Amino acid sequence: MSNEEDGNPLFFFCDCFTTDNIFLEDYKLHVRFVSEQQFRLDYQTLLRRLGCVTEQQFEDVLNKISQEVDRRRRLGVTSAERAAAIKDVYHPLHPHVYRLQESYLAPKFKQIVEYCRSRGASGDGLSGLLQEEAAVRVYRFPVFEKSFCEELVEELEHFEQSSAPKGRPNTMNHYGILLNELGFDEGFITPLREHYLHPLTSLLYPDCGGRCLDSHKAFVVKYDMNEDLDLSYHYDNAEVTLNVSLGKDFTEGNLYFGDMKQVPLSETECSEVEHRVTEGLLHRGQHMHGALPISSGQRWNLIIWMRASLERNKLCPMCNKRPTLVEGEGFADGFTKHPDAPLNASCVLT
Repeated sequence: MSNEEDGNPLFFFCDCFTTDNIFLEDYKLHVRFVSEQQFRLDYQTLLRRLGCVTEQQFEDVLNKISQEVDRRRRLGVTSAERAAAIKDVYHPLHPHVYRLQESYLAPKFKQIVEYCRSRGASGDGLSGLLQEEAAVRVYRFPVFEKSFCEELVEELEHFEQSSAPKGRPNTMNHYGILLNELGFDEGFITPLREHYLHPLTSLLYPDCGGRCLDSHKAFVVKYDMNEDLDLSYHYDNAEVTLNVSLGKDFTEGNLYFGDMKQVPLSETECSEVEHRVTEGLLHRGQHMHGALPISSGQRWNLIIWMRASLERNKLCPMCNKRPTLVEGEGFADGFTKHPDAPLNASCVLT
């Protein structure tokens, strides 16, 4: 049964998904690839300055891009295949963590949400309950109880060590888990977004889709001394992002925030923000940020990219153009078709 048949909207990708924001890890560079001729014209000189000086090195770059474009084109099919295989072969260690329960949530977080739902709640009033960081409009608050974080990490490690197939969260993180494929979306992430995070984002980010979030992409990433240590400067494919530190024991690895993506790094002064286990950092998706290297231990982070189709239907946040839509599975990339909606339609609180 399709989303439209069961009364839910059908979600789409923008066709830039296969061409834009391809991350070249060796050169810490995001690129656009439409054709080899276009790519050589746009990037060959820059890549030479970054150390890609031989024709063989350039061919290696083209091969990696070709593999990534092919992966993106097949993403919906391969993701559905993995999810079906996981359901068949994987036996959860802690089945109860797949369904959200209020007992998992930190008391302070529940107090904040209760305020947001109250009559007369305002952004100013909410700000008094949150810790605002040095980075503008970045907020910290406790999200989960420590005991729940420990059980969730145990579940994730159990899955990681299993023979079940695993997908990569994105082009920048090599180690992590796509939570929709593991079965967390319906019973955990969707109610967390709709019932607990939406009241906050409606008050904090009404200007960038916070009042009309209708889909998400959720995943966990892992930083380890023998794997990924850090994360390069980037922005998210989201209107609003929640980043929760789940554990384990680690040192350093602070996040750092610059300005919005329209502002060049040369004109930006970055601010460091400490990551603390059980606590979440809430920020605008287009706010440039990165993660400094951990110096010991291992860290797991829960990332929820929350999306508002009424915002991104007007302007794709990745290519900065009006999106040309390609049908996708599940939430896809959070675009919907509203042919009768005016281009200047605004989100309203429902």
